[in-house]
Amino acid sequence: MSNVRRFGMLLALLVTTALPAQSRDQRSAAVGMRAYVEQLVLPGSELEPAPGDMKSPVVVRVLKVWPHGNQLRYDLEWTGLEAGEYDLAKFLRRKDGAASDDLPKVAVVVTRTLPKQQMEPSEPAPSPAPRLDGYSRLQGIAGIAWAVGLLLILFVGRRRRRAAVAPPPPKPTLADRLRPLVEAVAGDRANSAAKAELERLLLAFWRARLDLQQQKAADAILTIKRHPEAGALLRQIEAWLHMPAPPARVDLSGLLAPYRTVTADDFAPLPAPGQTTAGKA
Repeated sequence: MSNVRRFGMLLALLVTTALPAQSRDQRSAAVGMRAYVEQLVLPGSELEPAPGDMKSPVVVRVLKVWPHGNQLRYDLEWTGLEAGEYDLAKFLRRKDGAASDDLPKVAVVVTRTLPKQQMEPSEPAPSPAPRLDGYSRLQGIAGIAWAVGLLLILFVGRRRRRAAVAPPPPKPTLADRLRPLVEAVAGDRANSAAKAELERLLLAFWRARLDLQQQKAADAILTIKRHPEAGALLRQIEAWLHMPAPPARVDLSGLLAPYRTVTADDFAPLPAPGQTTAGKA
């Protein structure tokens, strides 16, 4: 492997390790530590934290709420104050006062950081004092790495300028991104995060294509469902998710056809059904 490739792989590794995760599903945390359960789909009307007191073993906060078909999707933050296993659904209630006994169990585990009978932290083990020249040494290492990278660019990079550059691979289409999500929903293998991602992609795409940015999300979904082209895939997804016996044979290629030539740069607005270019003018 050439030096240029090694240097490039090292830079790529440093960049990717710094990228945050898109969603979190933290079902275990130590006492007093915050944890997050995001993109959680729950049935029924909107939920809020139930009133607690000083003896409550878990504190739950509702950070965000989105519509998700006939249900709602939540981002929750929870903190355990006493070690044990708990159900976050028991610490939520409905805003409209309806019963919440039908909520699925959201199991979490709170772990203790000290032994069971120990009330105070142990004395830290003795260790030698830290060196005071660490920052200067880090600066020296960074300067050497910068100099080596510059030399590789100046001398090794020149040799490769004359080589033929391979054409870039084609940009993935929206159909390429949607296919694994749609197949997972059709095969009843999709989790809540996959369903939420599929709904988010379809809603964002068609709101841009049909110029529905000013409408609320719920109104935009109804408009998309009525559209002959936009609503085909959305209606089929709802059939897979909610019908007792959804159709076994579905033309998946036909459903993904509107997305096969579309990339992120092609989100141009389309006229609404029955609206012509002359009518808009």
